[in-house]
Amino acid sequence: MEIRSRSLWLRTLIAGTVAAVGAFGALTVMPDANAAASTLGAAAAQSGRYFGTAIAAGRLSNSTYTTIAAREFNMVTAENEMKPDATQPNRGQFNFSAGDQIYNWATQRGMRVRGHTLAWHAQQPGWMQSLSGSSLRQAMIDHINGVMAHYRGKLHSWDVVNEAFNEDGSRRQSNLQGTGNDWIEVAFRTARAADSSTKLCYNDYNIENWTYGKTQGVYNMIRDFKSRGVPIDCVGLQTHFTGGSSLPGNFQTTLSSFAALGVDVVLTEVDVTNASTTQYAGLTQACLNVPRCIGITVWGVRDSDSWRASENPLLFDGNGNKKSAYTSVLNALNGAGPTPSSPGPSSSATPGTGTRIVGAQSGRCVDVPGASQTNGTRVQLYDCNGQANQTWTLTSSRQLTVYGTRCLDAAGSGNGAAVQIYACNGQANQQWNVNTNGTITGVQSGRCLDVWGTGNGQQVQLYDCNGQANQRFSLS
Repeated sequence: MEIRSRSLWLRTLIAGTVAAVGAFGALTVMPDANAAASTLGAAAAQSGRYFGTAIAAGRLSNSTYTTIAAREFNMVTAENEMKPDATQPNRGQFNFSAGDQIYNWATQRGMRVRGHTLAWHAQQPGWMQSLSGSSLRQAMIDHINGVMAHYRGKLHSWDVVNEAFNEDGSRRQSNLQGTGNDWIEVAFRTARAADSSTKLCYNDYNIENWTYGKTQGVYNMIRDFKSRGVPIDCVGLQTHFTGGSSLPGNFQTTLSSFAALGVDVVLTEVDVTNASTTQYAGLTQACLNVPRCIGITVWGVRDSDSWRASENPLLFDGNGNKKSAYTSVLNALNGAGPTPSSPGPSSSATPGTGTRIVGAQSGRCVDVPGASQTNGTRVQLYDCNGQANQTWTLTSSRQLTVYGTRCLDAAGSGNGAAVQIYACNGQANQQWNVNTNGTITGVQSGRCLDVWGTGNGQQVQLYDCNGQANQRFSLS
């Protein structure tokens, strides 16, 4: 969502009235009351998710703004500073100063960063707007390569393509569409070749209602991409609720339907007219009810920072005070445990004395797929060369190693380019204990490994070999 060049559109989406949060169903796993977190990011991390915000470089000098942002969130999206007009104002001349300012501010505070956005019909620099056909196509490819080379290995994800569909589900007739109907596929293939370590997302608005034409158009594109091996890892629902576009009663159906295609789901630009407590709680709970809904980002910190400031759509008022919607979101996040599953017998979780980490339910070795290297709050287990079905040891210094050679690198930049292992709170270079109840716990973080998902070896979190979620692991 841009704040410089677009005015608020009138929503045409006809949505069902939002019901009570309970209508989305309650998660079956509840954390101990003592585990309740006091900030949005920490509360989201308890279930392996993130809670982020959009940051503007020009506001980083405002202490109220930065204090709230640093305290509350664990993911950042640059509001405008990583868009095409900001990053390549002149052809072949890239400028990352503003984007880097946000990136550095966030990472210095332990926050991760989403990239927004690479290919879009809006906020193109003037030189790009003057191109068409094959010249524009090549310019798009060059832009993706140039920007992703600068941020290679650094970002959690990229909104590769933004807002490419009409309300009826047909393609938007933009200058990029004019280069050929395969332009979105080309953008994603280019992005994957440029950086194999980041999630690649398609991002759009008005795709929250499952029965809406635009939602179906995006769904069909992703289904086609997945069937043909076009690299796409996630879909971003902007979730701007305003005017005729409120939280639809089938919102959770939309999230789970996208997730069933084999992509992560993220709410990327959330804001709600007058910060409706019910709608904020509802959209949060719907995300929590879908295991592959991995994060929520609100589009701004305070109401006064919003592109919709007159509608007071955010979780903090203009003075930086928490609103009732904030409390409803925090309570929902604190009410969520890890992705629910049926736990195995407690007797099978007894740690052994050997050298392999095995799934307590499956008795089989941990499966380490090598299809992604995304740095996320959800734990990812890799050896340094990305091989699957590795044998793991626990050293005397309580670090996991592969075949007793190289330590797992959690920072994503040292000891091999691949992201290795993360605690649930995203801290790097953790040490681990195998506890008497069979869980692996971070020595530094005190947090258990988050084991999630429904498929074996497709998304690259931590699985036992039979693909069961929320496993306990022991040494055998």
